[in-house]
Amino acid sequence: MKRSPHQVLRKPIITEKSVDLKDMARTLCFQVHARASKGEVKQAVEEMFVELRDKVESVHTASFRGKVRRRGKTQGRRSDWKKAYVKLRAGTKVPEYAETV
Repeated sequence: MKRSPHQVLRKPIITEKSVDLKDMARTLCFQVHARASKGEVKQAVEEMFVELRDKVESVHTASFRGKVRRRGKTQGRRSDWKKAYVKLRAGTKVPEYAETV
């Protein structure tokens, strides 16, 4: 099943670590669909950010299990999620998506 770029890239992850990665290592961090492959992530980034077409060097992913949370006697579970690190080629201008949030 083909997913649209908006389904693959859920939201950018904006933390101190991800901003440092963006500034120092030209690496963008995104929360992505749990079943998205590295190829789908690369294609989605190139489609969503037109200025990055053919400028993605590599994609690394990390999967996380959802935590069990409790409120009194009621117990619930957060959903599983996946993070993608998208590294851009040298000389590429990094988009400033953090300013628009």
